[in-house]
Amino acid sequence: MSSTQSDLLPIHTGLRRAIRSTFSLDILNSSAVWLIIYFFFNLTLTLHSKALMQFFSFKFPWTLTGLHTLCGAVGSYVFYLLGIFKPRRLGERENTIMLAFSVLYTLNIAISNVSLHLVTVPFHQVVRAMTPVFTIILSIVFLKTSFPLAVYISLLPVVFGVAFATFGDYYFTPMGFFLTILGTVLAALKTVVTNQVQTSGLKLHPLDLLYRMSPLAFIQTLMYAYMTGELQYVSSFLETSMTWSLASSLLFNGVLAFFLNVVSFTANKKTSALTMTVAGKQIRRVGRSAFSNLDQKAM
Repeated sequence: MSSTQSDLLPIHTGLRRAIRSTFSLDILNSSAVWLIIYFFFNLTLTLHSKALMQFFSFKFPWTLTGLHTLCGAVGSYVFYLLGIFKPRRLGERENTIMLAFSVLYTLNIAISNVSLHLVTVPFHQVVRAMTPVFTIILSIVFLKTSFPLAVYISLLPVVFGVAFATFGDYYFTPMGFFLTILGTVLAALKTVVTNQVQTSGLKLHPLDLLYRMSPLAFIQTLMYAYMTGELQYVSSFLETSMTWSLASSLLFNGVLAFFLNVVSFTANKKTSALTMTVAGKQIRRVGRSAFSNLDQKAM
């Protein structure tokens, strides 16, 4: 090999590395890619959580939520130790916002779980399909955001599609109706606030947001599980039914939840609150179909 060719090799190698690096950055900066990853983790976690309840009889939603928030706290702390992100210094006002956000996060789950016991699943899904509509209303009222007519028209197939897919026994109590509507508004509000926390004002890194929110949400979730008496049933269940298979499944479920939160916050930051609520509706539709198959196999 000549000296000239030898001198050119580092240049070619460096060029290839630069191209690969640029290509990787383009992929990671693509909102479409993050939405696809979000769809994958959301659906995988939903199906795995259903399997936990179906095949291990682990029917403790608050304890499972507590596991998710605990894994979020531990996972984000590990990423902090690895130097993947650096927490921002926040003042008293910003920390108050984080506390309020964690309460909103926990309350959103609480209202949704309670309302499910007071209404039928078809009615619950139809109302929850209105989340993108409430997202638009909240964005217009509080953020003064304007949307083109095409956006409003495009939401009609989403809402009516869920209505047709879940057509069935629409039953609800007055309190159930109120809580389902409230839960839908809170879901839209949480998505809007998440987007604002990351894109304006605080501009927190997705892992930084998870790092601050998860411990607070974990404490709040455990408090609710204790007040409802769920922890007592969990203790009895673990004494009689805990196996290595269940323990590994719970750990895997928690890890899935951690990565879903990271991807969800990142996708929200790179897209918009409206995009995330619409994507969530599509995931629920696919999930319901998969749940039906799981239920039929279990019978």
